[in-house]
Parts: sequence; C-alpha cells; structure tokens
Amino acid sequence: MSLIGIDIGTSFIKGAILDLKTCRYEHVLRLPFPDPLPLKDSFRCEFDAQEILSAVGSMIRQLASADPACDGIVMCTQMASMVLTNDAGEALSNCIGWRDQRASMPHPSKKGSYHDVIRSHITTEQRADLGNELPVGAPACFLFWMKENGQLKSNVLPVTLADFILANICKTRPTVDATNALSYGLLNLDTLEWHQDVIRQLGLGDVRWPVIVNDGQMVGRMSLGGRDIPCYAPVGDYQCALVGAMVSTSELSLNISTGSQVSRITNHLEKGDYQSRPFFEKKFVNTLSHLPAGRALNILVDLLTQIGRQTHGTVQDSWNYIAEAALMADDSDLGVTTTFFPGPCGSRGNILNIGERNLTVGTLFRAAFMNMTENYYECALRIWPDCSWENLVVSGGLGRKLLQLRQMIKHRFQSEIRLCQVEEDTLLGLMILAMVFSGHAGSLEAAMQKVLKFSNIDIE
Repeated sequence: MSLIGIDIGTSFIKGAILDLKTCRYEHVLRLPFPDPLPLKDSFRCEFDAQEILSAVGSMIRQLASADPACDGIVMCTQMASMVLTNDAGEALSNCIGWRDQRASMPHPSKKGSYHDVIRSHITTEQRADLGNELPVGAPACFLFWMKENGQLKSNVLPVTLADFILANICKTRPTVDATNALSYGLLNLDTLEWHQDVIRQLGLGDVRWPVIVNDGQMVGRMSLGGRDIPCYAPVGDYQCALVGAMVSTSELSLNISTGSQVSRITNHLEKGDYQSRPFFEKKFVNTLSHLPAGRALNILVDLLTQIGRQTHGTVQDSWNYIAEAALMADDSDLGVTTTFFPGPCGSRGNILNIGERNLTVGTLFRAAFMNMTENYYECALRIWPDCSWENLVVSGGLGRKLLQLRQMIKHRFQSEIRLCQVEEDTLLGLMILAMVFSGHAGSLEAAMQKVLKFSNIDIE
C-alpha cells in the first residue's frame, strides 16, 4: 500500500510516494514555493493562493501517475499561513504568510502596535490557555488588523493553506486539525476548541471558524484516475518533523536549522513559561522556538564574505571551512551573543572581548556555537526542570553538519546524543502518520518500530 505525501513548506513544496510496505519514500518531487506578491506595503507578505493550489494539484497528479494504485493523501503545512474562504473553500483573499508583519504597524489609538493592542485585550491566564503563543505573524493578528481597518467581511472562513488546498481538491468544506488550529493563536488548549472569550474580546465574533477535527480524520476524497481516494486532515509541519525524528516522551529534542527549537513531548497538558502545542495521540509538546541558529550564523558568514561577493560576484559555500576551523580552534575569551533576532533569549547580539590574536573564523564561530549551546541548555531547564531526559535528539541540517556544536551540546548537557540523519524528516513523519491514519499501524510507536525494522533509514 502507498500514499501520496505532500509537505507545503516555506521554501519548497515537496511530495513523494510513501510506500508503507517497504517504509520508503520514492519519486520525491520538489518545487520552489512561489514568491510573495509585489505589494506596495512592505509590512504585508501575501501569495497567490490559486498559484499554490495549482502547483500542489499538479504535483499530486504527477505522483499519482507514477503510482496509480496509491490509496490516500497526507499533508503537512507551514503553520500560520491563512486564506479567507467561503463555505465551499473558494478563496476570498490571497494567502497571507506567517512572515506578514502588518500587526506590527502602529495602531490608530497610539497605544502601541496592533499586536500590542491585541495583547492588551488578553489576560495572562488566557495567554496560557492559548499556549503562550501569539506572534505578529498569526492569523489572529491578521484578522484583527483587517477588522480594525474595515477589510474583514462577516461569515468568512479563515483556513490554513493546506486545508484550503484540500477543500478545493476534494470539493468539501474546510476543516482543521488541532496541530494547525494552534497556529491561529485562538485555540483553547484545555478544550482543544476555539477560545470564544478571546475571539469576542478581539471583536472577531462575526468570523466563522473551521470545524476542528481529530488527527488522522478523513476529511474528503479526491478523484484520481477514476478512483476516489481518501484525504486525511493536514497536520502542522513542526509536529510532523518531531514524528520524523522519532522523538519519544523520554527524549529532549533539539532541532537546529535556520532557526532552532527545544522541545519535549508530554502525555498531558503542562502549562508553564514556554510554548505549549497539541501533538498526536492526545499528547502535547512543550517548546521554546525561534532560538538563534542558521539565520543568525549567516549574519556572521555574510560579514566575512562581503568583500568576496563585491569583488568576485560569487562566494563558494563557506560552511565546510567554518565547521573545520571551529573544530580546530582553541577556547578563547572572545564572546558572541547570537540573538540578532527577537526570541526567548533576547533581541540584540554582540561580539565581545576582541583582542589582537583572538578574532579568527575559528574562534568567532566557536564562540557563537558556545552561545547557542548555552541558549539550548537554559531553554531545556525551562521546559524540563528536573533534567530527567534519557538522551538528546539532534535534528535539522545545521545540527547534522556541525560536529563541533554537537560536541559542545553533549558536554554541556552531560547527555548522550541521538543524531537524526534523515534530511527529509517531514516526509518520514508523513510516512509514519500515514501508517496510523490508514490503519496499518495501531500507534505512532508501532509505526516507528516498523520503519526501523523494514527500511534502510538510519536515525542513529
């Protein structure tokens, strides 16, 4: 048996045939995610929803032609991207991306930004109910801005990007599962239903909300090659990647890529000084996200390669050299704080204690890696104070690439590291979820054990 897996990411739309018998993904396709529309307002980040729908539909049909016997479709999606639709799922707006910053614009009341005004409407207890997450780039913020500017029509449905696509290819009313509903900024984690009190406080009572469905629920059927195949509720790419890394409740996850997250899966909701998110099988995730990683390190890379770019036009990939130089460098008193972007660990970075002999590529990045390691450790203590994890799971492209960083993490945490070497962790996550959703495995654990037993995938 096989299913089609689609990952609608920020940089790429990826698809593959998920062979549930061999536990391999095949015929992998990758398309660049469309560029934002050229809008005059620099605060806004919008995409042509129909263009994305067409690209995903074409990818599905191409994969179906490669495997006409496929038995279903599973999807994961970039979280917080939103399309306004009618009941039939037809687009009434562009796709507003999670990078949209319109809520950071000054509010006419002069009481700060739209985001500041939103937060003033929500109590501390309610913020905990919502998972301590309400970034500027959340649908709740988009909708509030539209309402305040007279651009929000009544009875519209705010729908995630993947749910918009699924509603159109299946000709059905849009729904949403809890992993994606969380990204709206309006999900009550205690009930896993929309937080009606907060919705009223934000003046969004006229908005119609998608029905929240269980994970793995079949929400429609798509006609392919004369067959109607089941389509399962799309899931959040963050949770899907954790499944692909095969993180258990006894492990601490460190995903290190463009950004970083420190995460812990729990058997029940545990609110605290961190973000809380729904997971599968009635579990939850405690996490701290937006930690400095590749995006911050690229600030340093761009500085060091600026002359080369200006004089030669192109620069070779510098990461292999950087990794080797950091590995060979000795400890120094050079200090680097990598919080160049707002996050749980600060919003301003610096380079300290520069001396005549301590500023080299190796010492600079060694110090940056040390700062990242300290960030991870401090965040780990916030989400898991008694440090009772069995080991660390390190995933993400940067985590796999940088041996020196992993060595520092292992030393600081005094814990063994299980390195997830799978590059396509979301596709592997979709494979595991497909087994459960289609009834070919009774649980995530059983599906993971099958993958480890029958595939050639190495996660050690």
